[in-house]
Amino acid sequence: MKSLCTAAVLAVLMAGTASAETIGVSMQSFDNNFQTLLREGLSARASQLNGVNLQIEDAQTDVSKQRSQVDNFIASGVDAIVMTLADTSAAPGISEAASKAGIPLVYLNLEPENIDKLPEKQAYVGSKETDSGRLGAEAACELLKKNGKAGDAQAYILMGDLAHQASRDRTSSVKETLAAGDCKGVTIADEQAAAWTRTNAMDLTTNWITAGRPIDVIFANNDEMAIGAIQALKAAGVSMEDVIVVGIDATQDALAAMAAGDLDVTVFQNAKGQSASAVDAAVALAQGKSVDKEVWVPFELVTPENMDEYSQKN
Repeated sequence: MKSLCTAAVLAVLMAGTASAETIGVSMQSFDNNFQTLLREGLSARASQLNGVNLQIEDAQTDVSKQRSQVDNFIASGVDAIVMTLADTSAAPGISEAASKAGIPLVYLNLEPENIDKLPEKQAYVGSKETDSGRLGAEAACELLKKNGKAGDAQAYILMGDLAHQASRDRTSSVKETLAAGDCKGVTIADEQAAAWTRTNAMDLTTNWITAGRPIDVIFANNDEMAIGAIQALKAAGVSMEDVIVVGIDATQDALAAMAAGDLDVTVFQNAKGQSASAVDAAVALAQGKSVDKEVWVPFELVTPENMDEYSQKN
């Protein structure tokens, strides 16, 4: 296992590549903001390396479409495959297909179900999802204590796609962190899947507001859903000073919401670092070199106090 700081992740392969490498890339969805950051990071990293070409496809969150893209990559003889999974449970079948074809495979960002059993010439690059939930929950707890609500706050969780390990890990770590600390009196009033999208999160939050129950804090598995919650709260005339909203990713939209005083906490997920490491791993494997099976890029807490440091990072 390897843990990388940003500087190490972005180190350029000084020797370049021995020959032209074609990497097939299947992205979970071009419509997802963070997936877009990853896609841009992949392209940027490839442009820094001599002879590395990317063939990028959009799976549109469709497992069958993504599997077809992988099969097409294999049939066309790409040198390696990089992918963000539409469904993490599909990984064992994809790993088997790539392994049989002898084509290196790097999973990016969304942890594959078979992470502990990856075949030779396969790896995972991402961030420890439980860390993101923990960091957000710890920061929210401090704010609840300042507001005198640590003992009886009502919290809601907007989950991502339940097919993704990230959603499950981020949610469980929020609940475990609250239960183990000074905010063990916080009640999780409800948790619902909003599939990582702003619109779904807005609809769910509107339902919670309409139900008339108090809302003290909303934990969103990503920034897009946090922004959807904020939009619903503001549309209902709820003062943002009365509700703590926590997101994950530190996207530009999220930082703008934080600057406006609407988003209280987010957690920086290093899209450029993850993407650079994925391309580097794919190129190394294509050249017959060995890489770590798991490459971890750390999450970092972002609050109004340090948000300026992250203005150009994602």
